[in-house]
Amino acid sequence: MTLAVTARAAAADEREFRDRIDRYRLAHEAAIVRALDELTRFRSVAADPSGVAAAADFLAAALRTRGFEVRLLSAGAHTPPLVYGELHASHARRTVMFYAHYDGQPVTPSQWSSDPFIPVMRSAAVNGAHEIDWQHAQPPFDPEWRLYGRAASDDKATIAAFLAAFDALRALHRPPSVNIKVAWEGEEEAGSPHLAQILDENQRLLGSDVWLIGDGPVHQSGRPMIYFGARGVLGLRLTIYGPVKALHDGHYGNWVPNPAAMAATLIAQMRNQDGVVTIPDFNDAVRALTSAEREAIRDLPPIDDQLKREFGIAQAEGSETWASSIMRPALNVRGIRSGMTGEEAANAIPVDAEVSIDFRLVPDQTTDELRRCVEQFLRNRGWTLLDAPPDMAARLADARLALLEWEPGYPALRSDMSSPVASAIIRTARRAAAGPVALLPMMGGSVPLYLFAQRFGVPVIGLPIVNHDNNQHAANENLRLQNLWDGIDVYAAMMALLDW
Repeated sequence: MTLAVTARAAAADEREFRDRIDRYRLAHEAAIVRALDELTRFRSVAADPSGVAAAADFLAAALRTRGFEVRLLSAGAHTPPLVYGELHASHARRTVMFYAHYDGQPVTPSQWSSDPFIPVMRSAAVNGAHEIDWQHAQPPFDPEWRLYGRAASDDKATIAAFLAAFDALRALHRPPSVNIKVAWEGEEEAGSPHLAQILDENQRLLGSDVWLIGDGPVHQSGRPMIYFGARGVLGLRLTIYGPVKALHDGHYGNWVPNPAAMAATLIAQMRNQDGVVTIPDFNDAVRALTSAEREAIRDLPPIDDQLKREFGIAQAEGSETWASSIMRPALNVRGIRSGMTGEEAANAIPVDAEVSIDFRLVPDQTTDELRRCVEQFLRNRGWTLLDAPPDMAARLADARLALLEWEPGYPALRSDMSSPVASAIIRTARRAAAGPVALLPMMGGSVPLYLFAQRFGVPVIGLPIVNHDNNQHAANENLRLQNLWDGIDVYAAMMALLDW
């Protein structure tokens, strides 16, 4: 048989595989959405431990009914469990770990258009959309419909897609091509405080050849996406002190230092108008992009003009594309508080200014080195660094006082895009999509992927499925149905076609 004939036969097999998965989904759309609806109703947020525990039990039962060996792994009696499942496939040479998290961000119900834990189907985005009685609608459902609810997309959609894909393969009597392991975490949105302990205590159990991370959105163009890492993060709360009491700014302005103005000046000294961090030594350890990573960025669909219209901005901070900008470190000002504004504004010099900052790290920066650079920069600028609010003696001794409160942080990760397993995953994703797939060397957001790579020494690769405009972490979080359908296709392919 010639290579051309073999290629045509393989392509026909792939089309038949996709068609069979899609036919299964078409016949079960209502049941698939109902399963996601049920999972979204669990109040699995950090503020509700009972809701997290109930969701974990629900997912453990879902895996057991599908033949998985299941364990709930925890770091203590009152910590959210990691739901672990394992299924061995005959003749499989490789083992794939599928990771997602089943907890969601906290909610402020008054900001939502409906109860965050009673899912609602709407015809589109909130503005101008109308509610859909999907339970009485006749499938096939409109793929542009969106299911609204906390964690509907981040990450419960990934879990629902995985389970539906597995059900489709079982109904079609299609055996997995890999051994399947599942790790569904219950406190990712709380910073994964116990994940490292769980991984350390269960290293042999959690071993695999690759971790596939089902977190994050697809490319803004709508094209399916694979990402190979994520930036690290480190937060800082910086308080700058002025007079011990607010002072009339007519009587004392130009003479008493104004902490709000001092904060603005300091921020401008730490980053330039293009968003580049200008702190000395800050960028010294940055790992250069490989030729494969640069090529992947060049090949991404252009989306910058689309994003400007979507966000209502005339231009970006610098001259880079969006994808290029997230490959470098960042200093983001999360907020500034000083004095009052609007009707509460007073003609007064405020007593202090508080700046909330998050730094985004790239390989090979470390949190310790970043802290050293920032603190040395401040000292060189004449600031006295504090670990507690100043007393009168401290105020009289130094003109520039800054209290630094560092948050826990973690480093970035970028897996090798050219490794055999990465190449196999790219091929399989393209087969599932029947077309091109966006390849992103590193997400701009932060996920502690380094924990998996550090402990298991295997590639960690992202396999997101949800729509980019899902209001992740915000009010009215939503999932576009077509993204769920596409997710079923890609997870079915990863379970049944992946091999290397």
